Amino acid sequence: MRYGFLFSLGSVALAFEVAAQSAVDVARPEQRQKERRAVEKAQEKRAKQASIIEFRGEQAFNEKDLRSALKEEITTIEDFGLSPARADDLAFFLEVFYRKHGYAKVNVHYVIESSDRLRLDITEGPRFMLQTVLFDGNTREPADKLFEYMVGPTRERYSRLEKRLPFVAADMQEGTHLVQRFYIAEGFLDVVVDPPRYKFQPQSDDVDVVVPIHEGRQYSFGHIIFTGQTVYGAEALRPQLLDLLQRPYAGARVEDIPRRLEAYFKARGYYDVKVVANGAPEEAVGGRVPVNVVISAGPVYQFDGVTVNGLRRLHPGFVTKRFTRLSGKTYSPDVLDERFRTLMKTGQFNLLQIKPVPVDGHLLRLDISAEEAKSREFGFWVGFDTYEGALAGVQVGDRDLFGYGRPLTASIEVSQRSYRGDILYEDPFFFDTDFYFKARGSAFTFDYDGYTKFEVGGRFELSRKITKNDEAALILSIRHVKITDSEIRPDFLLGPREYQVDTIGLSNTLDMRESPYVNPRGFLVSNTLDVASSALGSDIEYIRGTMRVGYYLPFGPKPLTPGVVADESTGTPFQRWFRQSSIAFGARVGIIHSLTTSGSGEATAIPIDERFFNGGATTVRSFGERDLGPHDNHGHPVGGEFYTVFNVEYTFPIFGELQGAIFTDAGNLLPTSEDIGLNNMRYAVGAGLRYKLPVGPIRLDYGINPEIRTNSKTSVRSILVSASLFKPGASH
Repeated sequence: MRYGFLFSLGSVALAFEVAAQSAVDVARPEQRQKERRAVEKAQEKRAKQASIIEFRGEQAFNEKDLRSALKEEITTIEDFGLSPARADDLAFFLEVFYRKHGYAKVNVHYVIESSDRLRLDITEGPRFMLQTVLFDGNTREPADKLFEYMVGPTRERYSRLEKRLPFVAADMQEGTHLVQRFYIAEGFLDVVVDPPRYKFQPQSDDVDVVVPIHEGRQYSFGHIIFTGQTVYGAEALRPQLLDLLQRPYAGARVEDIPRRLEAYFKARGYYDVKVVANGAPEEAVGGRVPVNVVISAGPVYQFDGVTVNGLRRLHPGFVTKRFTRLSGKTYSPDVLDERFRTLMKTGQFNLLQIKPVPVDGHLLRLDISAEEAKSREFGFWVGFDTYEGALAGVQVGDRDLFGYGRPLTASIEVSQRSYRGDILYEDPFFFDTDFYFKARGSAFTFDYDGYTKFEVGGRFELSRKITKNDEAALILSIRHVKITDSEIRPDFLLGPREYQVDTIGLSNTLDMRESPYVNPRGFLVSNTLDVASSALGSDIEYIRGTMRVGYYLPFGPKPLTPGVVADESTGTPFQRWFRQSSIAFGARVGIIHSLTTSGSGEATAIPIDERFFNGGATTVRSFGERDLGPHDNHGHPVGGEFYTVFNVEYTFPIFGELQGAIFTDAGNLLPTSEDIGLNNMRYAVGAGLRYKLPVGPIRLDYGINPEIRTNSKTSVRSILVSASLFKPGASH
């Protein structure tokens, strides 16, 4: 029985600013929020120290809580003096505070004892709790959905784990308005929701609420009439609204029609397009409302020049050259969005604003305002990994080398098994093209189970987006590998102890996920093919291929339009829970085949460090790291030339950022590429926990192999307990 434990805290760097920021003065929301919090904190501190106020009769809340709730009113009295009007305001807002927590019969009486002394006498009364909410007249909409709207204002102040909520009359009144707005959004234009009625239970402090509802008729979209410069005709325009028109009629959906059609026209160069949509419920026939859509397309615009301001260190050409090739081409917001995202991904900017400005001759000049990000950084990280042991690293970098937007980063990492040094140079626009160039030099040692190696080399990668979702790369790798120590015998299991290996290869990634980093949905397919050849100076020759396929399926509703978040707050508790869960499928396969033959014509062995290994927290989770597959007589893993991994994982919410998971894995590792297939498969079933952090989720998994294999009358069942920080690119 093998046990393993893995914990890794990935590169959580503490960055320190060593470069001046740009001069662009932009009021950022987070800055305004920070300033507002600072003002509130100062008010709260003053309110807690103010001697002008005295509370009497408080039992449910301590004085600290009351002063915090009334901080604005208390500081106003301190600043402008005590008066009957301000004392009355203070008593009023104190009653409001109590009522928001269920004290419906609270009474606050104030006494001005002197010019600098105010006494507040509190009679709290009982705390009333919401017992039931009965909807009278809802024949078309379920009560559980209406209940969520009714208690929504109260729920904002309390956790969803609260089984009972306090009765707050003001919240109930606001809830009826929300219920009415919901009905109208669902096409019930004539709905009337009467004020709620309250029934206080005589033998308890519970309150029942009755909400009378007169639903009326549900309206739908009727005939859509397109007038004006339709350009493409009704047959082309109506499909852009199809999913919208299939839903109940609502004013918000009518307002969405111009946005959709304007986006359709702008994507085809009509920058000045104007669309007006008007529904006529009074002309509805059979509940179907006609809608008149007036279109003023205007002329087709072309891109013209580019201006940029706000840059200090970064050369303006880094920005302007991304757009100069658009000159003379038809305006397209999608193209601008793609260029914007490309520039933001470089990490050079905190803020980037692109504003098209019409100029003479139906041309658009692009005025760009930028705020540069920190260019130089220093960071460090520490962690623990069962396989590598304690680890620590340090990194320094400059994202804007010499002002040309080319990052250079150097890092050193030390663990109980390894020492590593890296230098990485990147050029996001190689020779001012859309190619991305990376050059990495590294030297490291690693003490694996059974052998220790030293490696020094470089890797050069030139990649380019073929389409929005498809990326290809050409990779050249030059490495010198030396096995410095080995416990593996005989030597043919180890292969050459020192060799030069130079490879050239291609990789392709087709990423159809709608949101790769947040709640992904869709397919991911990636593959690589590389060749080591003596023509490149390599001592060994082989061909190697790998492929990875993943499919991600969240059970939450799919957004109807990009950027619109679906409402997941309605439905039963189980339905809401289920909509926050997801399932992921993954499959990986790899093969390596020697191109060097012996005198007998048989392929010679692949060196151990070039072989595949299987098992561990990101593969088959019932085996320790690299522990699945062939071993020597002393139990050291020796790798193989063919492997597969299959993963299925279902993830579900538990509490807050904590998630649970159940999974099953399968995979194999075969010694030679001459005999490949799905034989000798090993398995894992298990469960785990996930906790979301800004740097990625922490994972804790427990996996067990359900297959019992008998060897020398001893049953062996492999088990792995693993915890790790999520590694991007893992198929599960």
